[in-house]
Amino acid sequence: MVDIFDEVEEDLRADRAKLLLKQYGPLLVGAAVLVVAAVGGWRAWQWYDAKQTAALADSYIAAMKIAETQKGTARLTAAADFLSVADKAGPGYRSLARLEAAALKAEGGDLAGASALWDQVAADSAADPLLRGLANLQWALHQLDTADPDAVAARLEPLAIATNPWHALAAEAQAMLELRRGHADKARDILKSLAEDVTAPDGVRRRAEGLLGRLGS
Repeated sequence: MVDIFDEVEEDLRADRAKLLLKQYGPLLVGAAVLVVAAVGGWRAWQWYDAKQTAALADSYIAAMKIAETQKGTARLTAAADFLSVADKAGPGYRSLARLEAAALKAEGGDLAGASALWDQVAADSAADPLLRGLANLQWALHQLDTADPDAVAARLEPLAIATNPWHALAAEAQAMLELRRGHADKARDILKSLAEDVTAPDGVRRRAEGLLGRLGS
């Protein structure tokens, strides 16, 4: 009797399975097709993205070679190449390419063009904070003698915090700015702190000590 009931139960399960398959089979097949298509599309996008990234990396390296090997105005062609990379790249390469282009423009005397690029990197919320800080630092260093002192100070202040990776260079620039303002005592205080800062690069500490000597401290 048990075997008969088992066979009947199995037949009922089979019938229910056939009914469910008949009702929902097309939906299941459609869902499976969508999953396969999504996976295939994702893999295709990964391949395309990797290919694009590799192409941008090649373009970036080629621009670097021009910047390193050419002289004079010929180097400025590399700036255009870097900007071409920046227009197509994601946050990483975009920021690096803009910083490289800005450095070349500043070297070529186009401070306005360089400053605009530093501003773009500094304002890019997707950029690495380290690169955004570098952009602000470069802007301040190149505007140290000409821009409004308050504007320069505003750029340097957050960078000079002890926990910021750029704090030593920012503090050094702050000392130069105080000298420009005629605040020699403030400049000395900053330079003394720098000279005693064991976390500051050796070059920064030596420059601080040398300037203190020139200031009579």
